[in-house]
Amino acid sequence: MGRMTNAIKHLLIVNVLFFVATSLYGDQMYEWFSLWFPKNDNFELWQLVTHMFMHGGLAHIGFNMYALWAFGTPLERMWGRNKFLFFYFSAGIGAGLIHSGVNYYYFNEGIQALVNSGMAKSQVIEIISGGQYSPSWYDIASKSTIDNFLSAYNTPAVGASGAIYGVLVAFGMSYPNSELFLIFLPIPIKAKIFIPVLIGLDLFSGVTGYGIFGQGIAHFAHVGGALVGFIMMWYWKKNQFNNNRWN
Repeated sequence: MGRMTNAIKHLLIVNVLFFVATSLYGDQMYEWFSLWFPKNDNFELWQLVTHMFMHGGLAHIGFNMYALWAFGTPLERMWGRNKFLFFYFSAGIGAGLIHSGVNYYYFNEGIQALVNSGMAKSQVIEIISGGQYSPSWYDIASKSTIDNFLSAYNTPAVGASGAIYGVLVAFGMSYPNSELFLIFLPIPIKAKIFIPVLIGLDLFSGVTGYGIFGQGIAHFAHVGGALVGFIMMWYWKKNQFNNNRWN
């Protein structure tokens, strides 16, 4: 792909710096910069941005940074640095907002079931704020309801994946006939086929809870980033805005 573009280079550097700092300071970094549920005491508004630079392990950051380089480079060359950064952060923040919105649904569903059983809302909040729960809750509501409720409140989101999914959508809409080669499927697949299938699998996993890509993945953040990316690309193309560069 030739010389690395400026925005991609700087994003890679910042992500690596955050990853090194997380390796050194661990829990403190996750507490400050991961995206927590808005009702959790750890939540801060800046986390809508900083969670994009946090990653859970070497494979996580490696995959995301490779995708950022591979699919973001041609977009930055087409749009210019400023326009690419605007798109990237818009997709990432949008992914965080949609992820938080889905968590609100899970949280309200779970707490309503517990309150309807006779528990006080303040009592439930006090219990889960300490990272605890009662096994009896699984007799009140379904396992998925309680699990989603607890995860929504106590599990922060990390990673650039939401922004990356927006970049994938933009790449697919800009270069639909580009052929992609996958390690686990070494035959060329056009971007206009591969990317929608990937997003569809994430949506399926998010709705059903079936972990096609593994456990602990914020599927609705992926879908949210893809949705924001699609809306922006649709609007830009409709208004011929996609042809303008922001240097």
